[in-house]
Amino acid sequence: MLMHNRVDNCVEALCQKGCSAVWGHIEALESGQLIPEADGLSTPEIKAVISELKSIMSVYKGTCSVP
Repeated sequence: MLMHNRVDNCVEALCQKGCSAVWGHIEALESGQLIPEADGLSTPEIKAVISELKSIMSVYKGTCSVP
């Protein structure tokens, strides 16, 4: 349960930054870079954040405009 809350909190914080920022954070996390919002998260938690962000962002199909 704690992992789920930490993942949700990170995802929410990143989404508050806007579409373009989220795409950049996905790339950063995938390349192993650390970002402040994910500080203290375990590797499985970071993978869950990436997965959740990709799911949320799938509506944008790689851009920041809704089709």
